[in-house]
Amino acid sequence: MTAIASPDLIAELDHVLKAGSPDRRTRMLREVAGLFIEDAHRLNEHHVGLFDDILVRLTESVELRTLTTLSCSLADLRLVPRELARRLANHDDADVAAPILRKCDCIPNADLIDIAWMRAEGHLCAIAGRKAVNQELTDILLMRGDGSVLRALAENPGAELTSAGFAMMVDAAERDDGIADALISRADLPHRVLADLVMRSTPRQQARLLKRARPDIQDAIRAAIDSGAARASAKPPATIDYAEARATVMALNKSGQLNDSSVNRFAIRQEVRNVVAALAQLASVPIETIAPLMEAADSNGLVIACRASRLNWNTTAAIVSYRKAGLTVAPDELERARQMFEGLPLSNAQRMIRFGSLSELTAKPSVKV
Repeated sequence: MTAIASPDLIAELDHVLKAGSPDRRTRMLREVAGLFIEDAHRLNEHHVGLFDDILVRLTESVELRTLTTLSCSLADLRLVPRELARRLANHDDADVAAPILRKCDCIPNADLIDIAWMRAEGHLCAIAGRKAVNQELTDILLMRGDGSVLRALAENPGAELTSAGFAMMVDAAERDDGIADALISRADLPHRVLADLVMRSTPRQQARLLKRARPDIQDAIRAAIDSGAARASAKPPATIDYAEARATVMALNKSGQLNDSSVNRFAIRQEVRNVVAALAQLASVPIETIAPLMEAADSNGLVIACRASRLNWNTTAAIVSYRKAGLTVAPDELERARQMFEGLPLSNAQRMIRFGSLSELTAKPSVKV
C-alpha cells in the first residue's frame, strides 16, 4: 500500500479526479489497477476498499476498450473490489460485463438475477457460463435466453436445472443439435428426461445421440427408441370432443364456482375432459395446450399447468394421481411433483405455459373444441 498512499500519487489522483482529461484518467486508471493487481494477494479488506473507491471514480468517462481490459484483468482475482465489480457486471456493453459475470464470485445472486431479467444475450451467456448457477437463475436464463444461452447452460455441469428447466431444454433440443448433444452428456440428466429427449428426436438425431452417449446410458437410449417406434406405429387416438366439458366449465366460471373445490372434484371422479377444460380456462391457454399433458408419462408439464392456474397442491396432487384410469403414481414421483410445484413461482409457470413450449412435451391428440 506504500505506492497508493504516497503523497505525490494522492495529489495526482485528486487532480485527475477533479479536472483530468479522459486520456489522463485512462492512464491513471491503468496505473492504479496495475498496483492493485500486483498487490491483490496481500491486501486486506480495508485496503481493497480504498482501491475500490478510487477505481470506481476513475472508470467514469473512459473508453470501452479500457473497461473491457480492466474487467478481464480483475475477473480471475480471488479478491475483487466489490463496487467496481458490480458496476462492470451491470455495464451496458456485454464485452465489459462478461468477464466479471462469468468468473467473479463477489457478484451477489440478487444482482445476477436483476441482470438476467434486464440484459440481452451477451450478458445472459456470460452468466450461464459461471462455475455455479442456481435453479432460480437457470429458470430465468431459460425463459429469456436464445439458443446460445441454452447451449451454454446445457454444457455447464454447474448449472442446476429444475424439472421444468429440463422440459424447456428438451423443447429447445428438438431444434438445436448442440443442445441435445450437451444434454446427453450431463451426469444429472434424469432417466425420464433422457427418454423424452430420444423419443422426440428424428432417426438421424437418435443415431447421433446414441453414438455420443456414455456407455452406461446407451441401453436406455435404445429402449427409448424402441418405445417411440412402437408408439408411432400404434393406432391414432380418436378425436376427443371437449364441447360439453367446455360448456360445463364456462358455466362454473360465470357463476364464480370454478375453483379448487370444483376442479378437485373433477379430478377425483376422473372427469378428464372437465379437468382439461378447467385448466385451459384458469391458465388462459387453449385446450390443445393442456390435453397432451394429461397423457404424458411425465407429470412435469401438468404440474406447471396447475401452478399457472393458481390451484393449490391438494388439487394438483389429485389431478396428477387420477389423470389416467388405472394409473398408479409412486410416492417418490408425487413428492418430486410437490417440490417442483412449491418451488415454481407463479409468474414463471404462467410464462412457460403461455409461451406454448409445454404443448410439445408429447404428441398432440386430435382435439375437437
